[in-house]
Amino acid sequence: MEKLTFYAVSAPEKLDRIGAYLAERLSRDVVRHRYGYVVIAMEALDQLLMACHSQSIKPFVESFLHMVAKLLESREPDLQVLGTNSFVKFANIEEDTPSYHRRYDFFVSQFSAMCHSTHEDTETRTRIRVAGIKGLQGVVRKTVNDELQAIIWEPQHMDKLIPSMLFNMQDDAEHNDGEENPAALAESCFRELLGRAAYGNMNNAVRPVLVHLDNHRLWDPNEFAVSCFRIIMYSIQAQHSHHVIQQVLGHLDAHNKNTPRVRAGIVQVLLETVAIAAKGSVGMIQESKRNEPPSFENENSPNLWLGPTVLEVFNTLLKHLRMSVDFELGESSRRNSASSVSSGRSKESEERIVQNAIIQTIGFFGGNLPDYQRAEVMMFIMGKVPVYGTPCHTLDTVKIGSCTVTSGFKSKTMAAALPPPFLDPLFSISLMEDSELRQLVLEILHNIIDRHDNRAKLRGIRIIPNVAALKIKREKISKQDVAFMKKHGQQLYRHIYLGSKEEDNVHKNFELLFTTLAVLTIELANEEVVIDLIRLAIALQEMALVNEENMPMFIRCGIMALVAAYLNFLSQMIANPPFCQHVSKVIELRNMDAPYLLPEHIFRDKCPLPESLDKEDRVLYFQTADMAECLAGPGYNAERLSIPYVPQVTDEDRLTRRKSFVDTISLQVDIVSNNLPDKSQLAEEITFETLKKAIDTTGLEEQEREKRRQVMEKFQKAPFEEIAAHCESKANMLHDRLAQIFELTIRPPPSPSGVVSISAGHTQHQSVPVYEMKFPDLCVY
Repeated sequence: MEKLTFYAVSAPEKLDRIGAYLAERLSRDVVRHRYGYVVIAMEALDQLLMACHSQSIKPFVESFLHMVAKLLESREPDLQVLGTNSFVKFANIEEDTPSYHRRYDFFVSQFSAMCHSTHEDTETRTRIRVAGIKGLQGVVRKTVNDELQAIIWEPQHMDKLIPSMLFNMQDDAEHNDGEENPAALAESCFRELLGRAAYGNMNNAVRPVLVHLDNHRLWDPNEFAVSCFRIIMYSIQAQHSHHVIQQVLGHLDAHNKNTPRVRAGIVQVLLETVAIAAKGSVGMIQESKRNEPPSFENENSPNLWLGPTVLEVFNTLLKHLRMSVDFELGESSRRNSASSVSSGRSKESEERIVQNAIIQTIGFFGGNLPDYQRAEVMMFIMGKVPVYGTPCHTLDTVKIGSCTVTSGFKSKTMAAALPPPFLDPLFSISLMEDSELRQLVLEILHNIIDRHDNRAKLRGIRIIPNVAALKIKREKISKQDVAFMKKHGQQLYRHIYLGSKEEDNVHKNFELLFTTLAVLTIELANEEVVIDLIRLAIALQEMALVNEENMPMFIRCGIMALVAAYLNFLSQMIANPPFCQHVSKVIELRNMDAPYLLPEHIFRDKCPLPESLDKEDRVLYFQTADMAECLAGPGYNAERLSIPYVPQVTDEDRLTRRKSFVDTISLQVDIVSNNLPDKSQLAEEITFETLKKAIDTTGLEEQEREKRRQVMEKFQKAPFEEIAAHCESKANMLHDRLAQIFELTIRPPPSPSGVVSISAGHTQHQSVPVYEMKFPDLCVY
C-alpha cells in the first residue's frame, strides 16, 4: 500500500487507471461474494483518496463512487455499512474545484432507503439506519457548499431526505446511546441541513416536513410536530423565520375543513414558531450584529424579521377563528335537531380548543410586536371582530386576544399609542349595544393608557379609604400628553359618559369605567384635565338624577356609586383636604341614609333599590358650588366647574345602533316648534335647543341630496338650448376670471422709474429701458 501510494502521488496521471482497475476487481469480488478482497480494495481506495489531492483526482473519484454504489446496492448489511463509511470519508474532503458533471441522485435514494430499513434483526436494522443517516449527512456536506450542486434542494431530493430524517427522529425505539442512536443522529443531520438552507431553499425544506406530519397523522397529538418546528426554528438563519411562519399558515389554510383537533395542532405549532421567532431569533440577530456599526433599526423591536407578513398572519388567524365559530354554530344547530347530544357537545368543545389556540396565538404574536405596529394590528382586529349574533364565548376569546396584543404597551406618548385611525374605530365599537364589547374596549384602553401597571391596585369599584396606601406609580405629565388630552380628551369623556348610561351595564362595566377614570387621572391629568373630569362626574350625577331617558333604577344607582368612588379617589390623588372633606361627608351620609348610592352596596346581590331618587335631598349628592369653593386656590380654574359638561357631537351615533342624544334633542325641538302658534316668534327666539338643531347635520345632508337630485333632473329633462345657455354663461364667467388673472401675471413689472397712467379706469404700467433707469448710488457697481 505504501508503494502504491508513493507511485500514485508521484504519477497522479495514473490515478485514473488505478481506480478503474480496483473498481473492476471490486465488482467481480462482490458478485463472487469474496468479501475479504472487497474490504482490501475499499481500504486501498480510501487511502489513495485521502493521500492524493490534485486536479487529476476527478476521474479517480468517478471510479470510487461507482464502487461505493456497488456496495450500497448489495443486500449485505456489512457491505452497505462499508460503502457508507467510505462515502463519508470522501464527503469530508474539500476539493479545490467544483465538479461540473457529478450527480448524487442515486446516493440520496439509496441512503434514504437504508434509513427506512425493516431488517428483522434489531441491531442490524439500527446499523443500517445509522449508516443511511450518515450517508445523507455526507451528501449534504458534499453538496450544499457547492454552487453547482444546488439541485440537491429540489423537491425530488428533499422529499426523500427530510422524511428519512423525520422517520428516524420519530422512531424512538430501544437503541444504543451516543452516535449509534438513529434519532439523535437524524436530528443532528436535520439541524445541519436546515442551518445551510439559503433564502430560496426554505420552502423546499419545510414543505416535506408538513407532508410527513400529514401522512403519519402527527397533528393530533402534536408533540412530535411541535418538537420538529422547534428544531427548525432554532436551526435556520434568523432572517428566514417568516418563511416558516408563512408555510405553516398556508398549511392551516389547506386544512381548513379538517377535524378540529388537527387544526388546533397546526395552530399550536404556529404559536411555537412565532414564540421562537420572537425570542430565539432575536438573540441570533443581535449576536450577528454585535460587531457591526450601529444602524437605524430599533433593537427593542423584536419583530423586524416579520416585515409585511404581520397582517397576513392576523388575517389568516381571524379568518380561521370565524370559520371555527361558524362550524360550532352549525354543529349546535344540527345537534338541536338530532337525537345524539353527547357527540354534538364533544364536537363543540373541540371547536373551542381550536378557538382558544387561535386566540392564544393572536395574543402572543401581537404581544411581541413593536408599539408602532400594535395600533395597526388592533385596528385590523377591531375591523374583523364579529359583533352581531356572536356567541358570548367568542367575544371572551376575542377579548383575550385583543387585550394580549395591547398588553405591555410602554409607549412614551399617548399620541403614538392611540393614533386617530385606531382611536376612532375603537370608540365606535364602544357605542355598540353589547355590554361585553364595551368591556373589551375599556380593557384595551387600560392596557394602552396604564403605562405604570397600576390597574391591579385599582381592581374592583369601591370607596378606597386611603389611596396613598396603594403606592400608585406616576410621573409628571409630558407636553405631548397634554397636547393629546387637548385634542382627544373630549372624545374620551364622551365615551365614558355614554357608556355609563347603557341599560345592559353590569357590575363589570362599572368596575371598568371606574378603572378608566382612575387611570386617566394617574397618567394624563394635569390641572385642566382634573377640572374636566370633575365636570364629567357632575354631569353623570345630574344625568342619573334627572333621568330624562328613563334608565332602570339599578343603572341610576350604579352611576351614583361610580361618581362617589371616583371623586373619593380623585380628591385623595390631588391631595386637597377641603375637597376630601366634602366627598367624605357625602359618602358618610349615604352610608347612613342611602347605602344603595355606594358601590359596596348597590353591586351586592339582592341589594334593595329605592323607588325614586330625591333631587331635593342635597346632602346626599356632590354639590358643584362646594367643590368649586374647595378648588378655588391656585392651580385650578374652578370657575369652569359651573359650565355644564355636554358631550361633543360626532357622527359615531348614527353609525351604530344606538339612538343618538343629538337625535333626541332634535326631536324635542321639532315638538316644541310644532306647538308654537307663531313662526315669526320662533325665528326671533334663540334658545339652546334651536342652536342644537342648527348644529345637527341631518337636515343639511337632506338639502344636499335634494340639490343633487334637482341638478340631475334638470340636465335630464331640460331643453338643449337652456342647458347650452347655462353652460355658456358659466364658460364666459370662467374666461373673464382667467383674463383678469393673465392680465395681472403677464403685464411687465413696474420699474423704479416707470410711468403710471390711468386710462378707462385701469392702471397701466409703462416699462422704461434699462439704460434710462435711475438707480440709487448704493446699487451701482
